[in-house]
Amino acid sequence: MSRCPQFRRVPSRPGRVAVLVALLAALVVAPAGAPSATGDDALGRDLSAVLAAPAFAGADIGLVVRRADTGEVLFDRQGDRRRQPASNGKLLTGALALDRLGPEHRFRTTVESPARRVGPVLTGDLYLRGGGDPTMLAADYDALAAHLAHAGIRLVRGRLVADDTYFDDVRLGLGWAWDDEPYYYNAQISALTIAPDTDYDAGSVIVRVTPGAAGAAPTVEVEPPNTYVTVRSTATTGAAGGPTTLVVDREHGGNTITVTGSIPAGRSPVTEYMAVWEPTGLAAAVFRDALRRHGVHVVGGTATGATPPGAAVLAERRSMPVRELMLPFMKLSNNMHAEALVKEAGRAAGGAGSWPAGLARLRAAIAGLGVDPARTAVVDGSGLSRMDQVSPAQLAELLLAARDRPWFPDFHASLPVAGVADRAVGGTLRNRMRDTAAEGRVRAKTGTLTGVSALSGYVTAADGTELVFAMVSNQTLTSAKPLEDAVAIRLAQYAGAADRRQPVAVPEPRSAGMDGTAGADGTEVELECSWRKAC
Repeated sequence: MSRCPQFRRVPSRPGRVAVLVALLAALVVAPAGAPSATGDDALGRDLSAVLAAPAFAGADIGLVVRRADTGEVLFDRQGDRRRQPASNGKLLTGALALDRLGPEHRFRTTVESPARRVGPVLTGDLYLRGGGDPTMLAADYDALAAHLAHAGIRLVRGRLVADDTYFDDVRLGLGWAWDDEPYYYNAQISALTIAPDTDYDAGSVIVRVTPGAAGAAPTVEVEPPNTYVTVRSTATTGAAGGPTTLVVDREHGGNTITVTGSIPAGRSPVTEYMAVWEPTGLAAAVFRDALRRHGVHVVGGTATGATPPGAAVLAERRSMPVRELMLPFMKLSNNMHAEALVKEAGRAAGGAGSWPAGLARLRAAIAGLGVDPARTAVVDGSGLSRMDQVSPAQLAELLLAARDRPWFPDFHASLPVAGVADRAVGGTLRNRMRDTAAEGRVRAKTGTLTGVSALSGYVTAADGTELVFAMVSNQTLTSAKPLEDAVAIRLAQYAGAADRRQPVAVPEPRSAGMDGTAGADGTEVELECSWRKAC
């Protein structure tokens, strides 16, 4: 069943609007020795001026702009140089999912048993079999349990066995940062998992800390409620109006969540999203609790293992189709969706549900979209890995080729839209480029890691011309978001043959912390705004 309507009802959070300095009346002249760029017309000179902003001296920035109808290159600055794409890597994964799995593809989760049934009694083990679905919620496991109860099963004499063998047991991607491991945007990948919300943040839980009276301990709740994780809190409630110093963390190698620091009395609850260790166990625990609530008693313990051949299917749940999953996946840059889609692509082709098998299909898919896989390095589906290497020219080529595919409307609709406040439409661009020429006319995938930023997609220019652009920045010391916004705004102002030079918004230096957060050692890190639930 589809849950996209639920996705659209997720409350939006205020974000920080991208800061651009006042438009200058005269263009900034590129300094001597600046990297060369093609495009000697008004558009090319204006874009060159933007990219020459002193704040980004020493950064490695590539930008390609092409007409969508003819493929003509309107601007190219170092477009062939490979760079870390961050979440622009999801453009490749989205194309893989739609091209090789298909827009109507669905994941399947089942409850099965090889045991004989005698009246209300199941005489052996009960298997909860995962099929890679990253959108499973506690309500879905509850519905599976209710189906068994409605069928008259009241007693399982064997065990509850969690089967996650549809995918391999490699939980984390190659080259993922160790210090991101406790956080939900870096959650472990399992074929049997659970999400705590309708953003479908699979493999994680929500920790909610509510202050008590001053001097008392705050209340700590976990969503979904479960006994799989343990909370150890030494946090206190401080005086009203005081600072919030709460730190929520998870101990490595287990599911003990620690809460330390202070929250002032009267403050609204603090919410943190934390990845769990081995999400298969969390899904099984939530399902077992659901069985108990519906009056189905399992005598044995909980184990893991493969479902025997020939087991009878007692209940099943099919996910929303891929075309609907593309919305929370791309709009909110969901890493876990990306990796589930890659592994599913490998499994659906008759291979293993693994990164190697899925990435082999990804390489075949992008080759069919004009991208030479021998000139890329892609080791995951989300762009989390620092080992991924893709050039702006390759991204632009993929975006152009996608326009000729029957699944393009789903691909195009999944991209965030600049300045549109509705979170299910604007996504990671909802707070950027508002009240500019780009508002509502730029559809593009964002990408953000510390020192890496990207924005690639489609622009409807002022004269109605459709443009494709890909911009990837590496080795940045300040946020590149104002630079990207200035480029996108200028593209939205493009007037074709009648184009004239425009006043250029030249970005000023801006701390990465304005788009990110502080790391454990106090240093600033930069992340996608959706990963911080800030957009």
